[in-house]
Amino acid sequence: FKKAHHHSPRHQGMASFVGLSPIRPAGLSAWLRVSAPARTPRAPTSRRARLPVLAAGTTHDVTQRAEKCFLVGVEVTSTRSQRKGEAPLFSLDDSLDELEQLAETATMEVVGRTTQRLAAPNSSTYVGSGKCREIRRDMEALGVKTCLFDVELSPGQQRALEGEFGGEAVGIKVLDRTALILDIFAKHARTFEGRLQVELALYRYRLPRLTRMWKHLERQSGAGGVGLRGPGETQLEIDRRLIETKIQRLRREIEGVREHRARQRLARRRMQLPVIALVGYTNAGKSSLLNTLTDADVRAEDQLFATLDPTTRRAALPGLEVTPAVLLTDTVGFVQKLPTQLVAAFRATLEEVNEADILLHVVDVSNPNYPSQIKAVE
Repeated sequence: FKKAHHHSPRHQGMASFVGLSPIRPAGLSAWLRVSAPARTPRAPTSRRARLPVLAAGTTHDVTQRAEKCFLVGVEVTSTRSQRKGEAPLFSLDDSLDELEQLAETATMEVVGRTTQRLAAPNSSTYVGSGKCREIRRDMEALGVKTCLFDVELSPGQQRALEGEFGGEAVGIKVLDRTALILDIFAKHARTFEGRLQVELALYRYRLPRLTRMWKHLERQSGAGGVGLRGPGETQLEIDRRLIETKIQRLRREIEGVREHRARQRLARRRMQLPVIALVGYTNAGKSSLLNTLTDADVRAEDQLFATLDPTTRRAALPGLEVTPAVLLTDTVGFVQKLPTQLVAAFRATLEEVNEADILLHVVDVSNPNYPSQIKAVE
């Protein structure tokens, strides 16, 4: 099917990378109350707009320019990774182009990029020390404070890179591909189910990064003896328990969503209509196809991850010999290097694919990387 592009004059709000900015004790309760975006879609805004500050859980009337960012692409060339089936589906440049699309979806402005091929990632900074110095020089020359890595960084690597680039004192922020996709999902979640799943993924991402947020609380040395540990350790334990409690609550609520969806699928099966699930890479045209065949009004834009929630509509297909009608289900799109947090969090949504009678793989053949996109989906 040829994709129908839907260009929208609307610009989304600015990116606000939740869980990644330093936080003070007084703001903890507000930070923990963060969920996905507001319940109702925002009215059309310009790029200079009223921005939702997700990290603080509040909305302020502030006017900002698009956040500038610098992209870093890394390709690991070790044969051991390739033997494990981890060979990249996209070339280094094509993967970085996709990261730029993701950054633009998050309303960021890409002002520079660099790449590196490594036999194996550096355990401390992922890239080599020489590359760190080169990136810092480029960022300073371009006046950029945000660096986006096209890989998933560990919390330790994230902290080490920020230190190499100048530290939080000068406003340096290092984000990985996972953080960027999570921010886009948080911005595009519209339904109760979608917000629950995004919130779960956000908390699972934040949990191992708590030490970064409390590093301004220095721990006392062991010379003070038993019982005299610094406030940082105590606060970390409290925060970890709070987040783990949140995660357990979200899992219970998502389990309720799964049961509700199971009842919906049972009701649809009683109609004895075959279910066709539209699957494919993000922005391949699944929602456009659903709208064309069913006269639905599902949001369809030329944008990555515009649709997060599955939508089922009845479609009349008189040419079929078996049945004159089918049920079409639009599903969330896939992407290469999909974060594991999102795969687990969106299990309730992906079950729609498992229960379908037919999987219809929608491919945008106008994209030069469509063979690699097919492999990523499969």
